[in-house]
This record gives sequence, structure tokens and C-alpha cells, in this order.
Amino acid sequence: MDLRASGFQRLGAAARIDVMGKHRAASDPQENTTMTVQDIHPSLAAMEIVCAETAAAPTAMIVFGASGDLAHRKLLPGLAQIQQRGLLSEHFCLLGCGRTEYSDEQFRQMAREALRKNAKGISDDTARSFIEGLYYLSGDYDDPALYQRLKDRLAELKARHRISGCDIFYLAVPPALYGRITEHLGAAGLSCKGEPECQQCARLVVEKPFGRDLQTATELNQTLDRWFSEEQIYRIDHYLGKETVQNLMIFRFANGIFEPVWNRSHIDNVQITIAETLGVEHRASYYDHSGALRDMFQNHMLQMLALVAMEPPSSFDADRIRDEKAKLLRSIRPFGFDEWNSSFVRGRYGPGIVNGQHVPAYREERGVAADSTTETFVAARLFVDNWRWKDVPFYLRTGKRLARKNTEIAITFKQVPHSLFGSVGLDELPPNVLVFRIQPEEGMSLHFQAKRPGSKICMGTLNMSFAYKDVFHAEMPEAYERLLLDCMTGDQTLFTRFDSVDLAWRLLMPVLDAWQAGRTPLPEYPAGSESFPQADALPAADGRRWRRL
Repeated sequence: MDLRASGFQRLGAAARIDVMGKHRAASDPQENTTMTVQDIHPSLAAMEIVCAETAAAPTAMIVFGASGDLAHRKLLPGLAQIQQRGLLSEHFCLLGCGRTEYSDEQFRQMAREALRKNAKGISDDTARSFIEGLYYLSGDYDDPALYQRLKDRLAELKARHRISGCDIFYLAVPPALYGRITEHLGAAGLSCKGEPECQQCARLVVEKPFGRDLQTATELNQTLDRWFSEEQIYRIDHYLGKETVQNLMIFRFANGIFEPVWNRSHIDNVQITIAETLGVEHRASYYDHSGALRDMFQNHMLQMLALVAMEPPSSFDADRIRDEKAKLLRSIRPFGFDEWNSSFVRGRYGPGIVNGQHVPAYREERGVAADSTTETFVAARLFVDNWRWKDVPFYLRTGKRLARKNTEIAITFKQVPHSLFGSVGLDELPPNVLVFRIQPEEGMSLHFQAKRPGSKICMGTLNMSFAYKDVFHAEMPEAYERLLLDCMTGDQTLFTRFDSVDLAWRLLMPVLDAWQAGRTPLPEYPAGSESFPQADALPAADGRRWRRL
């Protein structure tokens, strides 16, 4: 990312700043979208704020699966929010493609409903302007004629909207269609691979999952690579678009007080949790063939682990950051087929009570096979074998139908080497814990020991907590909003490169092979519980325990 080209600036307390990140001079007349730093929060009055945001270049976006749920809930609202912030080019159009028969006007009506339900704070003028740039093309994804019609329609729309920039092909379709659509795009001459500045001609956005094992991921990548270069491929992981996940890099590498203690000498353990109260909902047909390991662990959890533990990159450049993430994944201690049981635990939810409601067992859910052996919970203990992290355990867990929705990264520091307060019964003091809260409310907290008012020795754990929405008085931008803008600006920092995908699958294949062979128990935990004995045994083997949800 070229910060100079992005308008990288320092803003003092007298400057005005858009609460979603776009900066303007104090004299900017658009008062309704700006506020002074003092307006944001009094405690930030003396703080310097540094902003780097790039407006999207002229772009034509083609969304396959445009009539589906992802486009309705995330893509269309995210793009409208970008326009609301003034970052979407006036030379923009979106051509939706799908099997459902829609006219342009019917698709626009669907988009109006999507914005009404899922886009907060969009003005009528913004919604009207955005919807005017939407079009639709229906057809069969396996029909070569669809792609010729797409090519002709795209040329017409680009001329109408005076777009000379990039074409973005977004695959919001089931994973089985990724390779077939890519082949047709290439055969129709729409991929531009091998042409000068091909990254500026066409980009391909691929949703997870990227394969269901090492073999299928490799085969899919070979298909994509036949028509698009790695610089053109954007493998999207929406967790990397969340504000707190992005803040990990800023927190670690922009503050002098934390990085010196970010190592095995000071950190006792790291816990990464993605807990959901929901079951499989409408995704049963997909989830029963995927499971928690493929759905959450192989992508979201390992990517968050990489951000927590990677070495400082040489620059804030997409490939330098992704180099360090890949290097970290290579450093995770491998586990053989016979060793998986000491590193991984899986489970499946049974009937129980969640949020006061009785819910069925996983195998009683509509769309789930009665004899299913799919896991809905995975916990793991991993080690990173490098100079910084040798023998520090990383505990990772993700599960459905748990007691509380909670996604967090918790860094537990080592206890003081000697307590001065043994004479009053404080031989062991609680450790300091730094928590990055990702869902449901984004923010951070630091737990530390301090004297409380009262007697000479009156000590307790204090919690210094920070929530984004409380400080900045604004809802956090959706992850897709961030990632869609990065697609249009050509910034791949928050997108997964194939070497990381490959490394993640290689790491997990012994686990998948063991589970496939039926050599592992699949205990049932009550829906609405925080954990279960087999999962608790994982940190307990090291004398530790999971954090409460």
C-alpha cells in the first residue's frame, strides 16, 4: 500500500475526521459527516490521528450469485456504505449474474430491499445513486453463451459509465462452481492474464472455503492459476476485515511498549476463541459436508493466529505482511497421524437450552444426515517452533450452540517471578491478560493488579476496557465494506495468498485423515454449555484452563 498515494496525513486535534475513516480539512463544508477529535471523545483531544484511505478507482464489478443471500446481506449494503463515505468512484457499475430470472429493474428492487434491511445510515440520495448503477444478466453458469453475452454487456456498460479501470469478478456462489466459472471467464477472454498490467484489467474474488482438503485446494488453485495470476486473485476471509483483527498489527507494531514483551519470556499462553450460540440454521446442507475444522479452523482461526504471532514485516506492504504470515504457519509444530489426539479435540452438540430456548441436537437439525459424523466443535493446542514462541501453547477453540456468542484473542502474561505479598496470603497473583474482543462488540481490555481504596494491603484485578463504538460514537464498518474497498484499490493485505492456504491444509491433513478413518471419539456436549470434559482436558494437561465465555 503506497501511503503517499493514499493521502497519508497526521491530523491534530483541530482537524476533522469522518468517523468511518475518511479525513477532511477542518474547513470542509460537509458538516453532517464530520466531527472534531474532541467531539469523538474528550480523552482523545490531545491525540494525533493518522489516516490512510484510498478512494476506489473506476470499476466494473460482476457478481456471480447476485440474487443470493451473500449479495443481499453483505455485498450490496457494503458497496452502498462505501459510496456513502464518498469512496466509491462515480465511474462505477455492478452487473449481477445469476440463474434467477430478473430484469434490471427487478434486481434494483431487490437491492432497495437489501439496503433497507441491511445498510444503516444510507441517505436516500446515496441509495438512489447507487441503485442506478446496478444491472442484471441471467443464465446458466455452465453455458458458454452466458459469458459472451456478459462480455458484450460489460463493454456496453463500461462505455455508458465511462469506466476505463478494472473488472472485478466476484464469485458469491457455491464452491463447486468456482473452477467452472473461472474456466468460462478465461475462455471468453475476460481474465486478461499475461497482458501488461493484468492486475489492473481483471481481478477475481473467491469466497471461502478454498477447497475441502489439500488435494481439492491444489486442484482449484491450478484452475484459477491457468487464467488469473496470483496478483489478480483475492481469497476473501471476512474475519480479516474486522476492525479489531486489523488493529492487531497497529497494536503490535506502532506501540513501543508491547512488542518487547511479545515473546516466550513474558507470555504464558494465547487463547483464540470463536464461540457461537447459533446452530447450522439454513446452512445444514453445506455444513454437514464441512464441519467446524473446515468451516472455521482452517481459515479464520489460523489466520488470526498468524497475525498474533508473526514477526514484524519489513514494511506495510501486502506481500511483506503475507510473507510473515506464511513463515509463521510454516513454524507451527507438525503433528503426525498417531499424535493428533494430544493436540485436537472435537465434539458435536446435543439437545439443550440456548438463550432460554430449547434447541435440538445437531443430528436432529433439518438437512443433517441422521448418521452424521460431522463435528460442530474443535479445540486444539498448537506450538510455534521459532525463537519468539518456543514452548508457548496456543489454545484454539470454535464451536456452535455454546453458551454465549464470543470471539476473542486473549494474551495471558506470565506471573511475577516472586510475590512480595506472601505474608498476607497472596503467594500467587492473578496474571495480566490482554484481550482483543472481536464479536459481538469490538474492543480491547487489559486486566492488571492495583491497590483498591481501603487498608494498607487491599488489592484487586482492574479491567481497563476500550470499546470502539463508545469512544468513536459510531457503529463499526462491516468487514465486507473494508474488503470490498480493498478489492477496488488493489490492496491484497487482508486477503489470503495461496501459500498460506496450502500450508494450512498441510498442517491439518493428519487430523482430517484420522477423523476420516474413524479413530477418534466424537463426544456430545449439551447445547448451551461453555465446554465439555474432553475439551477442558486439553489446557488442563498443562495446568491451565479455558477462559469463561
